Amino acid sequence: MENITHKFIVLSGKGGVGKSSIAVNLAVWLSMQGKSVGLLDIDIHGPSIPKLLNLEDRKVQIKGKKIKPVLYSDTLKIMSIGFLLQNESDALIWRGPMKHNVIKQFVTDVSWGNLDYLVVDCPPGTGDEPLSIVQLLGKIDGAIIITTPQQLAIVDVKKCLTFCKQLKLPVLGVIENMSGFICPHCNNRIEIFKGDGGKEMARDFNVPFLGSVPIDPALARACDSGKPFIDFDSQNPTAQAIVSAFEPLLVLGKQIQTGTAFYSTSQNKNPANKEKQNKMRIAIPVTASKLSAHFGHCEEFAMVDVDEQTKEISNIVKLQPPGHQPGVLPQWLNEQQADIIIAGGMGQRAQQLFAQNNIKVVIGASDQAPEQLVKAYLNDTLETGDNICDH
Repeated sequence: MENITHKFIVLSGKGGVGKSSIAVNLAVWLSMQGKSVGLLDIDIHGPSIPKLLNLEDRKVQIKGKKIKPVLYSDTLKIMSIGFLLQNESDALIWRGPMKHNVIKQFVTDVSWGNLDYLVVDCPPGTGDEPLSIVQLLGKIDGAIIITTPQQLAIVDVKKCLTFCKQLKLPVLGVIENMSGFICPHCNNRIEIFKGDGGKEMARDFNVPFLGSVPIDPALARACDSGKPFIDFDSQNPTAQAIVSAFEPLLVLGKQIQTGTAFYSTSQNKNPANKEKQNKMRIAIPVTASKLSAHFGHCEEFAMVDVDEQTKEISNIVKLQPPGHQPGVLPQWLNEQQADIIIAGGMGQRAQQLFAQNNIKVVIGASDQAPEQLVKAYLNDTLETGDNICDH
């Protein structure tokens, strides 16, 4: 394990939320960035990684006393119990100690070599397998938590966050999968599951919200065909939403390596996050103390916290945005827990990205001070005109 620079664990307290497909796409995407990557599947009773990567007919080889992982590409190595089964329908009826022993073998007896990243796909829940891998891996960068929006899933996934807190395992962020459906014809968002459960849960536990991934039939087709979605249809808006959720993890990896990363597993430590109760955060792009004509070229963002019940402004924070590159600002504002952005002008592609991140967009506002714009919005008196910038 000392030859592996970064270790990410993909967790969820609920089954059927798309955790394995996210883990596969993350590992493949990291390898596409020129990184050397390992993908470890520790779902002993339901290994799906071989199917998702069309490797069902592959078997591992033994060299000396080491197990050679299956190669998906020159930069991506895979290990799964599925490679050791004689038949894909075989059932492993094992208790905890046996599962711990095989996971220990995957960690200590597999010749992973030098890796930039190891991505571990865990089974649902907080039982033997996640506990074993946390104990066996040593230093871990953190966990990526996968959920879907509905409360039925959120209740179980919250237990996963508590699991991380109790084990002092950092949480790198929450990804909300199956978050609405973006119509390919009109770009309107249809909420299949009600609510913003993943985003609210991230707020409640004071951990980063990495982004939302909408439901897309093409994603199901990619999984069935054994081809990672970001490679299957890289220009698809859903694939781009997945990449947008992954990009902060690559940045975080660099920050961890240089000792500049900040993340926590407990509440009330990160000033960028806020309690959700009756509160809303409105982002205003500002230039010369007034609304900027185009949100992507502003000097700073005014993050205005308001109480939805009293319609009073409780706090205003001025933040310097990252460099203006496609897809960066929607993700960054998502991480800052913004609920709404009021802008003068915005391109269609940016509007789609904000929709995928569950941030409401108000376009065509005039160049007023942030406080004036927010008060007008809260009182339903905000006047908006044409979209003054649509590139």
